[in-house]
Amino acid sequence: MATGAIKGGRKGPARPKRDWRGTLARLLKRAGAVLLLILLAAGIALWWAARWAPSRDQYPWQGVTIDAANGQVHWGSVKAAGTDFAYIVATDGAERADPMFARNIEGAEAAGLQFGPIHRYDLCRLATDQAANFIRHVPRRADALPAAVWLDYDDRCPDRPTRALLLSELATFLAQIEAHMGKPSLIAPSPAFEADYRVTSGIARTAWLRRDFFAPDYGAHPWAMWQANAYMRISGADGTIGWNVVRPDGDIQ
Repeated sequence: MATGAIKGGRKGPARPKRDWRGTLARLLKRAGAVLLLILLAAGIALWWAARWAPSRDQYPWQGVTIDAANGQVHWGSVKAAGTDFAYIVATDGAERADPMFARNIEGAEAAGLQFGPIHRYDLCRLATDQAANFIRHVPRRADALPAAVWLDYDDRCPDRPTRALLLSELATFLAQIEAHMGKPSLIAPSPAFEADYRVTSGIARTAWLRRDFFAPDYGAHPWAMWQANAYMRISGADGTIGWNVVRPDGDIQ
């Protein structure tokens, strides 16, 4: 066989060149469509969360949690949004006070809403100092709802006292503010705080528990009040507010 015949033989069919630019464009188009769907779903979820509240048929009495982050609250609009009562942040630890507290209780009262004060408990400060701060800023009002003691962890305070010490200090704090207010308080532990300290089994007080969108299932006894939505937005208040419901057989008066 002649070598020239081998060298000059016919070549196989050429492979088509890959259009990598077109492939990349198609992939980007698909990724963009997926991203758009994700953003749309997230937007719908946020829209729904900002408006969801438990059924009025099941929980007729519903209200808000308000603090300075909500700006200058227009209480008439808040009431018109379906609010029956308001819990308003008053004090925090041994020295801090919410700068809008006095204005907020005045506005809530003018709108015809029942209101109660909130104290954010500080694990790093003595109970007597915190009680003095609360008594200094919160007026005694026979028509006010019971004070609520917010129990949660705070990045500003690394202390984690023993359960026995926490319960002792908390009992001291409650005794002093209740003597001032003339009625028992609510205790409002977060799920993490309750899991560590079991305050609802160690302190005999009505419980205000928290869980977004689903009724809370923690605590040693049934809750009287439930913060059902921390993402709620209503007319009359800036940002998000806490939306709360009272158990029909509960008592927070």
